[in-house]
Amino acid sequence: MSLNSPLRRLLLAFLLLGPVAARAQAVPNPGENIAYLVTFGAQADKSWGDDDFTSTYFFLVPKERRQPVYIRVFDPDCGGRHDEAKFGWNTQTEFSLYGGPGAHSTADARSPEPKAGLRAGTPLKSVSFGPDARLDNQWYTFGPLNPLEGELVPEFQGYVFKVVVQGKKGDDGNLYRFFLSSSPAQNVAVEGGNAFTYEYAIRLTPERNAVTHLYPFINEHVVSIKQSNFDADDDLGIKLYSVAKNGHDATVSGDTRWASSTHPVSPKEHGLSIDMQLTSRSRAANDLVFYVTDQYDTALPFFAIPLGGPPKYRYDVDVKIRR
Repeated sequence: MSLNSPLRRLLLAFLLLGPVAARAQAVPNPGENIAYLVTFGAQADKSWGDDDFTSTYFFLVPKERRQPVYIRVFDPDCGGRHDEAKFGWNTQTEFSLYGGPGAHSTADARSPEPKAGLRAGTPLKSVSFGPDARLDNQWYTFGPLNPLEGELVPEFQGYVFKVVVQGKKGDDGNLYRFFLSSSPAQNVAVEGGNAFTYEYAIRLTPERNAVTHLYPFINEHVVSIKQSNFDADDDLGIKLYSVAKNGHDATVSGDTRWASSTHPVSPKEHGLSIDMQLTSRSRAANDLVFYVTDQYDTALPFFAIPLGGPPKYRYDVDVKIRR
């Protein structure tokens, strides 16, 4: 990627956005209006909203930083007030942290489907959580982490850490959140930090007409995108907004089904994010999976805060001059 690429320019500009950068380090961030991230146990029925019981999240630390960072997990246990019980609490969820070469650059690590290279990189720590009242509604902290332990990713201007979350056994849903922090005991933003994923497994906010925002970044090589969603239960609507799209409809999946739709990309959208708005039709607690690929079937990243800001449709106004 060139020094003048849209992604690099936006990431450099992002470093200057103090309050916005702080929100970006919460995953999910408040602007997305996602209730929780979710990973089910390996014996769960896929109709409950998780297609493969595995999720991967990446945390970006600016390359200039040398002070320690921490990756904090809210409510990592599976049991208690936030999680989803099925037939008694019997689920173990593994959170595995990776850095070093290959953690992000390995293609399998960025795939929406768990593949052989999912765990590429240097293993730093792995912890398995079951029902644990001590961690219910509490934070667990990975770290301290030396930023140099991450993988240097030049196009992102920083070091990247990866967390793989996998339901190892059981059938319950583990609901949790992350925060990239400069403190082991509090959520204190890492200046210039960010977080992203290539596939979201989420619980929507259980309110009628609640709007969730997902922001895939559109690089300069993208000609079209394909959005894919799993197990939306026909209980929401999806519309696409950008500088060139003003509410384009996208296809919604039914129960235990995948659905997808392909949408052309305008050059005006390059170097910006698209706002995929998911509007709930009921108050049901709806868990689903969502990812976006380009014309080559390469997954695109969802940054916690949309690079370039939330997109606004640009109206083309024809002005005729009377003589």
